Amino acid sequence: MTLLPVPVGPGAAALDLLPALRAALAGGPALVPYAAGAARPELPDPPGTLPDGLALVVSTSGSTGTPKRALLTAGALVASATATHEVLGGPGSWLLSMPAQHIAGLQVLIRSLVAGTDPGVMDLTDGFTPAAFARAADRHATANPGGRRYTALVPVQLTRLLDDDAACEALAAYDAVLVGGAGTPAPVRSRAVEAGIVLVPTYGMSETAGGCVYAGRPLPVSRVRVEGGRVLLGGATLAHGYLARPALGAAAFSRDVDGARWFRTDDAGHLDDDGVLHVDGRLDDLINTGGYKVSPRVVEDAILTHLPGVREAVVVGVPDERWGQAVCAALVVDGPDGAGLDRASVRGRLRDVLPAHALPQRTRVVDAVPQRGPGKPDRRAVIDWFTMGG
Repeated sequence: MTLLPVPVGPGAAALDLLPALRAALAGGPALVPYAAGAARPELPDPPGTLPDGLALVVSTSGSTGTPKRALLTAGALVASATATHEVLGGPGSWLLSMPAQHIAGLQVLIRSLVAGTDPGVMDLTDGFTPAAFARAADRHATANPGGRRYTALVPVQLTRLLDDDAACEALAAYDAVLVGGAGTPAPVRSRAVEAGIVLVPTYGMSETAGGCVYAGRPLPVSRVRVEGGRVLLGGATLAHGYLARPALGAAAFSRDVDGARWFRTDDAGHLDDDGVLHVDGRLDDLINTGGYKVSPRVVEDAILTHLPGVREAVVVGVPDERWGQAVCAALVVDGPDGAGLDRASVRGRLRDVLPAHALPQRTRVVDAVPQRGPGKPDRRAVIDWFTMGG
């Protein structure tokens, strides 16, 4: 089987991928997308065992070590796209507003191919801005009068759009807005609902062909369970391991006694009494401080809810001689409301909201949070800020 590396440009240039993507879904060469201008990926020769129907080899967003490249078949990708339309209320036209070399952007193009619609596209040459989104949404609406329209965002994009009246109005005109790639803070979700946006939080990763859990419930072709606090995902959208890394694939993918395949995520979570999945964060991000386990997401939500002026918050555990790990918070703030967010102020304003062991022991105001993938904060870099003063 042929593996074809393909550069993917920003904005409208991403649409150049559509013919090759259509061919890959029909049995043509499997694509290995990468960002235009980046180094062409070095592929193993021989590539190892490849599954029948392989269509995409997609890099995960891991921040360390050799990149993992998930093997996704046409069947898995089409099953994901078809189930997404089923859940959202029918096929429609999609607006691409994120890089198309990642699985979230690729799925926007695949859903368009499956639906037989022409995708809209946002110009990302100068980065993501509310004004550029509003213009792209207006063009998308003009090209699709009366038809269903969808888009997909990551949380940081959603936050920026909510702060701009024109962009927020444009977003509210969509029949559904998928948001995934990282946990969407509860205050951001509330603001979106108040603005009339049909927000659908999603959960998934490259290994599941993108989002496979929508608003806490698996797609009709997907399955979810929790074992020992760890989230496991199953169903028709699963990847068939990793390119040329069989041992890693065997550790991450398994079959149960009934022969069903499951992917072992690195996320902690729980199912409520109604069977809705709640993702509590990555297992390796949980902070062990003074013998207590602290979920960064809980602290981040509290900060964004109760500290006016904080736009973004990333909470990490930093090695500490006394506590084992110290709870540390990096904050992106707006204007004068963000002033005075030192340790004492933050702890004082959260004291009635969080247990004492979850209160940040160190804080730092920063201009921006580094990213390691679409919408995913680079927690390792944030830890380095606190440990090395970077």
